[in-house]
Amino acid sequence: MAEMTQEFDLQGLEDEVSQRTVFISEKQDSKFLRAGRLVVVKGTDKGRELTIDKQRCLIGRSAGCSLVLNDSSVSSVHAEVCIEPEGYLLRDLKSTNGIFMLGHRALEVFLRPGSEFQVGNNLLRFEPLENLVRVPLSARDHFGRALGSSVKMREIFAVLEKAAASNLSILIRGETGTGKELLASAVHNYSLRKNRAFIVLNCAAVPANLIEDELFGHERGAFTGAERVRAGLFEEANGGTLFIDEVGELRLGLQPKLLRVLECGEVQRLGSVRPIEVDVRVVAATHRDLWAMVDEELFRRDLLYRLSVVEVIVPPLRERPEDIPVLVEHFSSDVNRVRKDLGMSEVEFDEEAMVFLQSHPWPGNVRELRNAVERAVHLAEGDRIRRVDLMGHLFGETHQPALAVDCSLPYKQAKAELLEQFERQYLVQLMEREKGNLSAASRTADLARQHLRKLCNRYGISCGRGAKSDDDDQDE
Repeated sequence: MAEMTQEFDLQGLEDEVSQRTVFISEKQDSKFLRAGRLVVVKGTDKGRELTIDKQRCLIGRSAGCSLVLNDSSVSSVHAEVCIEPEGYLLRDLKSTNGIFMLGHRALEVFLRPGSEFQVGNNLLRFEPLENLVRVPLSARDHFGRALGSSVKMREIFAVLEKAAASNLSILIRGETGTGKELLASAVHNYSLRKNRAFIVLNCAAVPANLIEDELFGHERGAFTGAERVRAGLFEEANGGTLFIDEVGELRLGLQPKLLRVLECGEVQRLGSVRPIEVDVRVVAATHRDLWAMVDEELFRRDLLYRLSVVEVIVPPLRERPEDIPVLVEHFSSDVNRVRKDLGMSEVEFDEEAMVFLQSHPWPGNVRELRNAVERAVHLAEGDRIRRVDLMGHLFGETHQPALAVDCSLPYKQAKAELLEQFERQYLVQLMEREKGNLSAASRTADLARQHLRKLCNRYGISCGRGAKSDDDDQDE
């Protein structure tokens, strides 16, 4: 804290965040989080504590969780507490036995000082703390070819900018289409290995029985059809970086061999007894929950520790709608150059179209957005793209798809997922209709502004236009 006092007025910051949990400094180079604490006050793990000093903390039985509970009724990764601008958000992560507060099962709830909730056989109490935690942010809105001006992305950029200069293994987690390979490539290009090879292996695209040969190579005669010596990807990447995408697809029997390379810097070709030294930095990525796989004995705990020396979680696009305008501009500019070369007029997205793009949930994330933008610009007939044009591109028609019921799920889970679909679709259409104006939308929906804002934030739906300040909402 003494070091932070030299650069920042802590008293001023504490006054600024007296009613809030997140504050961005005027220099835009730091985020400040108000720390909190979870205490197990009753149950199997009574006395255990967790200081919440980062934006996302996990609760569960897995060793990778921030608060580990040794209770058999607790799921591997049971719940999370996230520090949001509105407060501390407790969210159930599709656990088996759920979270209970005041006798009711809670999927998502903001915690207040003294809030108590049940996780398995444990009763936990939440207490906010007075001290602030500084989280550095990158001064740039890009890292290599990965773009993002949001606080969440600039926090990731800051971590990877520092990690790139080292030889530490990095694990990048996130949904499909969030840009994990772009981040891995940027790590290589910002490192001292940038003039050497950057090799990619997508474990999901290679048959499981061939991955070992891809990674380590083979000697002549090692198996039927091995008519010549073949070097593996580790040898090809010597001196550079090997990016292992979808590392969660690796067979359990192959994982000890990967661990040996990471620890000893040696590979052994199939059919050989001679180890070969290699100097390779490994960056891995996955959309899977590897800690849950560890508990299911599908992934080795020691390998996960070795891969995740530095770990970042890339947020889905729906959680950072403020990044969509810069991404749309980037994707459309490439196509507009082609149109210009063909003697066609350049096109741009009108205001309603941009609101629609920021409200869409984007299950395919940045990859889906890029495809939608490029298709819309290529097929545009005029010089402006409207909301109705995008509706046709994304849904094939101008109305929303019907809600789908999954009868393979238990009744309660199917009902909860259907309710989530309804809320998301209703809010998307509402904010599109009101052109992102929160005041107008709250009147149409007959909901309090503060409640509507929280619902929109939950689903990553933009609701900035026409909004009062947080203090005004509190007055209401």
